[in-house]
Amino acid sequence: MLLGLWLLLSLSCLLVLGNGVVNISPGQALAILADSLGWHTAWPFSHEQQTVLLAIRAPRLVLGLLVGGSLAVSGAAMQGLFRNPLADPALIGISSGAALAAVAVIVLQNTLFSGLAVLLGHYLLPVAAICGGFTVSWLVYRLADSGDRLDIGSLLLAGIAINALAGSATGLLVYISNDDQLRTLTFWSMGSLSGVGWDSVLLGAPFLALNLIVLPLLAYPLNALLLGEAEAGHLGFPVERLKTAIVALVALGVGTAVALTGIIGFIGLVVPHLLRLLVGPDHRWLLPGSALLGALLLLCSDYLARTLAAPAEVPIGIITGVLGSPFFLWLLFRQKIMGH
Repeated sequence: MLLGLWLLLSLSCLLVLGNGVVNISPGQALAILADSLGWHTAWPFSHEQQTVLLAIRAPRLVLGLLVGGSLAVSGAAMQGLFRNPLADPALIGISSGAALAAVAVIVLQNTLFSGLAVLLGHYLLPVAAICGGFTVSWLVYRLADSGDRLDIGSLLLAGIAINALAGSATGLLVYISNDDQLRTLTFWSMGSLSGVGWDSVLLGAPFLALNLIVLPLLAYPLNALLLGEAEAGHLGFPVERLKTAIVALVALGVGTAVALTGIIGFIGLVVPHLLRLLVGPDHRWLLPGSALLGALLLLCSDYLARTLAAPAEVPIGIITGVLGSPFFLWLLFRQKIMGH
């Protein structure tokens, strides 16, 4: 399964790099990439094709792979932490906190945040969103922390309450926004990789890579946690430190993803749930498989987003919603049939 996902993802990367308004064959794409590394080939390509691939499609591809993989592996880790296959990273308020901070920057950039706008420039929005996601997740964590242990039930309830509060504040800011700001908010709230450059990739890559590398290393303690917290503790795993590490890593990955691409739904929920049906609950395979399938799903969704209505672009959240909703309807129907 993992080998098949890896091969499919590699093939999809070549196809996505080549297809669009400016067509680039797989051979030309490989020749351009080799040339950028100093390896000259005999395969001909134009300067326009080189510019489009390296300056527009390549950074968009890299960030899409990192964000898709991070969202999916975070979803798998949260489902293991809550011992619930329908859990989602948004449960602990990361997405809503990042969204609130980003919306505040968009609406109040020329007034309250004018000084920060001059200081940070175009980095203001992602930096604010990352800080917002971390602040809300820290608040939820503190509300659920009783001093000697992190109560998962309290974590869920605190996340629901903070999500509602952040949603209300976001709604108020949307209400006072003007027409231009409202258009930006609408597009950003449904997710997009448009306008992504290498500066965005360099800003988010360290945080997303840390999420993608460390969470799969927690496969064994997550497997033990499926038995229950007491059982995992008896097996010798530091349960409280494990829960803290998972919450921190998920906040890091999801907060960064939302900051750079907006809110992209369903990937953190659908991908690990689908893989769990195919390969079982063992996190040794579930976590790396989720990273690969999440990257593949976001890559394909972004390709559809930029080609279905070209030269216009459809928000990725619409594509992932269209793909994710039928899956859950099928799952509901399947459970109903199996119940009878």
